[in-house]
Amino acid sequence: MRHMRCAAMQRGVIAILDVGTSKIACLVLRFDGPERFRDSDGVGSMAGQSSFRVIGAATTRSRGVRFGEIDAMQETERAIRTAVQSAQKMANVRVDHVIACLSGARPRSYGLDGAVDLEGMVVTDGDIGRVLAACEVPDYGDGREVLHAQPVNFALDHRTGMADPRGQIGNRLTTDMHLLTVDATAVQNLLYCIKRCDLELAGLASSSYMSAIAALVEDEQELGAACIDIGGGATGISIFMKKHMIYADCVRMGGDHITSDISMGLQVSAALAERFKTVNGGVVATGMDDRDMIEVGGDTGDWEHDRRTVSRAELIGIMRPRVEEILEEVRARLDAAGFDQMPSQQIVLTGGSSQIPGLDGLASKILGHQVRLGRPLRVQGLPQAATGPAFAAVVGLTLFAANPQDEWWDFEIPAEKYPARSLRRAVKWFKDNW
Repeated sequence: MRHMRCAAMQRGVIAILDVGTSKIACLVLRFDGPERFRDSDGVGSMAGQSSFRVIGAATTRSRGVRFGEIDAMQETERAIRTAVQSAQKMANVRVDHVIACLSGARPRSYGLDGAVDLEGMVVTDGDIGRVLAACEVPDYGDGREVLHAQPVNFALDHRTGMADPRGQIGNRLTTDMHLLTVDATAVQNLLYCIKRCDLELAGLASSSYMSAIAALVEDEQELGAACIDIGGGATGISIFMKKHMIYADCVRMGGDHITSDISMGLQVSAALAERFKTVNGGVVATGMDDRDMIEVGGDTGDWEHDRRTVSRAELIGIMRPRVEEILEEVRARLDAAGFDQMPSQQIVLTGGSSQIPGLDGLASKILGHQVRLGRPLRVQGLPQAATGPAFAAVVGLTLFAANPQDEWWDFEIPAEKYPARSLRRAVKWFKDNW
């Protein structure tokens, strides 16, 4: 997959795909440097990324996706085709490779550690590969696949907290690594669906990780912060420390559950419930809300039923319990991850459903920490319509595509760690003995 990504970068055009429960977003990126755009566009990139530009963007309503996982293959395939074709049309270029992110798949985090004695006095790439290979990978069970595996800390002798020890002198190198596994079936379904759309998958990432890359500012990533991405069918949680993700999880509830509560509570269609949630919704009722009446409407033919009105306070009374349930579940996951022991405990809310009025105040009470609403960083060429919190994951994925993190397979793992029949192990034996 890494070679595919390199090939796509060399071609200069790649698509970014966010397969969510409520929408499917596609961006087309062009990697050909900022020089040719400097005269035409005086606005630079706040994200510090100047090597790419968004030349096509499209979103479509998601179909066939539940809890961030593919539920109906043909429906999802049609929705992905629609989004990719619209983005290609806007960019006026054909795209063969996509980098995708998925929000569900029941992520699970593990902390690994490894240690090796240095062969020379200076730390080299080979030593990094050896210490990463020395990490004992836990038995994460059948039907799971590793999605992210990143070294988050290095220690050389008695010095710890190093981001990159290469070139430094010491005797013993140790590392701490974060491993994120997901449900293999969800990944294979997405892979198969993208193949059916005549596209090649050049990279895959966790949506909660991508949202944090886009929504957390540099200081928050360094000092420690949690990003809560409240999407349509799932709420992603990721915790950052020293600019690395150290924990990720997912709550299988989101904005669609609030919409379905409104739909059942007011006995209206899902489309009307969604409109009430976005236009009139909230989580904190005031005295004014008892007098603020909303026309429910409808087309059942029953005059009494179709001319109903409800107060905004009633709507808030339906929405608030579900929002509280989501936040209580998020708090349980943060407590399990030991978030209270971190030096900095900033929480950033992002995702489409984070825009419900009053949500930040309620989250601050329930989670017990400072909470702010996060918007994604600005990326060059991104349309104004795609700059809201709902697009945090897809913007984070563009930054990830332009500057991929050094994951463990980006270092040369020692040949001894490969399977006995591996071709690379045979090549290594020939080099050493011929």
